[in-house]
Amino acid sequence: MNLPKRAEDAHTALAAAYNTGDVATVMNMYDVTGIIVAGPGEPVSGKAAFEEAVKAILAIKGKMEIKTVYCLQTGNIAVGRSEWSITDGSEVKISAKGIEVMKQQADGTWKIAIDHAFGGEASLIAS
Repeated sequence: MNLPKRAEDAHTALAAAYNTGDVATVMNMYDVTGIIVAGPGEPVSGKAAFEEAVKAILAIKGKMEIKTVYCLQTGNIAVGRSEWSITDGSEVKISAKGIEVMKQQADGTWKIAIDHAFGGEASLIAS
């Protein structure tokens, strides 16, 4: 799977990666020196922690869809707000509003450096 060439395509590429069900494909979408928050209040960093977070999300069987609410870019950094869900047929297994920071790589592609899967939730209060 190819990395996106535009920051605004990162959400679509991430959903496609998750829908392969393959950990390595999903991991390729991330800059693992960054942060992933796969559950509210559970930020982790580093390759091993990222992989565990990705495996936990992949364990939710179904199809992931990610809608880009906005994507703002300046230079080689972009921030996006997403609305995402994992569904199995008509059953919504999980849905949330996320915030993602993308970083352009030396080859011009984009990886996600910060993935706060629940960062856009109105009920989330930083502590």
